[in-house]
Amino acid sequence: MSPELEQGLYVFVLATFVGFEVIRRVSPLLHTPLMSLTNAISAIAVVGSIVVAGEQKTTLSTVLGTVAVACSMINIVGGYLITYRMLRMFRKSDRGKP
Repeated sequence: MSPELEQGLYVFVLATFVGFEVIRRVSPLLHTPLMSLTNAISAIAVVGSIVVAGEQKTTLSTVLGTVAVACSMINIVGGYLITYRMLRMFRKSDRGKP
């Protein structure tokens, strides 16, 4: 195993644990802003995956880039749908007013 790969795996594992602990302790009132931030990060991932897919260096990189674009777009659309649904819960209802 190369030192670069070993270092990359080490950073990935640490980021996974830190991210899990940070998200687990988020208050329910902060979920909507957190979803907005997550959507922004996913947008950056879409740009990066489009670049990887568009380079067409190898067939594998093109396929993985395309899969990354699809997964990131699904994440963005789902995040916006969840955010919209959560914001609807805070709207005042005008049903009983004349």
